[in-house]
Amino acid sequence: MELIPAPRAIEGPTGSAVPFGPGTTLWAGPGTERTERWLRATLGTALGLPLRPGPRDAPDGVRLLLDDTLGPEAYRLGAGDRGVEIRGGGPAGVFWGAQTLRQLLGPDAFRRAPVRPGTALGVPYQVIEDAPRFRWRGLLLDVARHFMPKEGVLRYLDLMAAHKLNVLHLHLTDDQGWRIEIKRYPRLTEIASWRTRTKFGHRASPLWEEKPHGGYYTQDDIREIVAYAAERYISVVPEIDVPGHSQAAIAAYPELGNTDVVDTTALSVWDTWGISSNVLAPTDATLRFYEGVFEEVLELFPADAGAFSEFVHVGGDECRKEQWAESVTAKTRITDLGLADEDELQSWFIGHFDAWLAARGRRLIGWDEILEGGLAPGAAVSSWRGYGGGVAAARAGHDVVMCPEQYVYLDHRQAPGDDEPVPIGFVRTLEDVYRFEPVPDGLTEEEARHVLGTQANVWTEVLEDTARVDYQTFPRLAAFAEVAWSPLPAPADRDYAGFERRMAAHYRRLDALGVAYRPPAGPRPWQKRPGVLGRPIEGPPPNR
Repeated sequence: MELIPAPRAIEGPTGSAVPFGPGTTLWAGPGTERTERWLRATLGTALGLPLRPGPRDAPDGVRLLLDDTLGPEAYRLGAGDRGVEIRGGGPAGVFWGAQTLRQLLGPDAFRRAPVRPGTALGVPYQVIEDAPRFRWRGLLLDVARHFMPKEGVLRYLDLMAAHKLNVLHLHLTDDQGWRIEIKRYPRLTEIASWRTRTKFGHRASPLWEEKPHGGYYTQDDIREIVAYAAERYISVVPEIDVPGHSQAAIAAYPELGNTDVVDTTALSVWDTWGISSNVLAPTDATLRFYEGVFEEVLELFPADAGAFSEFVHVGGDECRKEQWAESVTAKTRITDLGLADEDELQSWFIGHFDAWLAARGRRLIGWDEILEGGLAPGAAVSSWRGYGGGVAAARAGHDVVMCPEQYVYLDHRQAPGDDEPVPIGFVRTLEDVYRFEPVPDGLTEEEARHVLGTQANVWTEVLEDTARVDYQTFPRLAAFAEVAWSPLPAPADRDYAGFERRMAAHYRRLDALGVAYRPPAGPRPWQKRPGVLGRPIEGPPPNR
């Protein structure tokens, strides 16, 4: 069968099939209620089938049940004389089995209403045994640079579920925008959530989109996103950037910036790309402000909403130190704390929130720069600057999520040549992503256990709308999903030709879902951005 991601083992299929039609019933055992709801609401609606409750032993029915002999996310899907049975080691396993059932029923199962009512459908007699390789199978959506309205986020949660991904890293704040309502600090949404114009293309581009850009999620929007994700066994990990990438917040509350160096009252939300030198001041008032932010964030993203919902991402990357080097306030703080320099001051800043979150039963995760200067035992690292940060983190006993820029930053271009819209970074083809290996060479077995999993990151500086996000994300996210889920051989030994063959069927599913993916032959005319300057990097990415 043309399944993506590839399951661990398939026995069959045979020539017989379980009929799937108006008479198909659905029996759900204890603990499988979320999948029962999803099957009726999504699969039933797509195919125009009621999937009425029926007895467990209905001959052509679907049965959902838990089986504690399987791993928490493992499932066993069997189709035969007794109908279709999905067993999961936990509720999530049952749900992933239902995603496989949807693929078995054909591309029409991915639509929102029936297009061929009355068409005979069947699930071939077979047994599929499956379980994920990694626990953390993530996707970062950067909604700070270009805002993605709530409906777009919900849509991406559905796309993630269809590919058995289970962590949405939601990048909510940056220099160019603040995207989450914080009740006690209303100017974060009144001022920091929009900018007057936007650089179109790379920051060296002469082009501007001369209109305001903005948006934010209300607290109820966030609750809805988190609940919608939880129904699909997806954890939402929020990112609130400190101490760098903070110009939007400083524009709203100038006292957060280095007021003894620059006139922070003159700052606006940044309208171009790059790394702003306007970073948070290392003051007690700044710490109290962000503690107030995180108090509301913890309420909106409860720790029990998913397998990785205890995590809060604090950024910690690309903090420029020029203002701290000139600031009397920063120098005094360095002296008072007995620190060596501004680098250690950043470590102190991150360490404060590490301890603050830990005291509330949560876990800090940040980009690999947070390793510099030491890190508390419970903190985890997102390794983005290649493999080095992940190796250092694992060897120091920290959990790590592998998301190296050179391999799984999906804003990087997908092919050489002038047709790729706003070409950024290295060429990362579908095959390149398929041959990505998340566990670095050289780790011991014990160290490798600290690799929680892997994540693909979609940064949106040059992705101005959902169609552009789709183009950069797909089809490469399908290859990434297989890397994250399936027990693939070493990169050079992977059957890419077989994956391409299965993708031929998967493109039809993406078509049914309305995904504006990059076609194998290259961009369609309306997907190009002729003349918009990017930042292509020639040659292969460094293997580090």
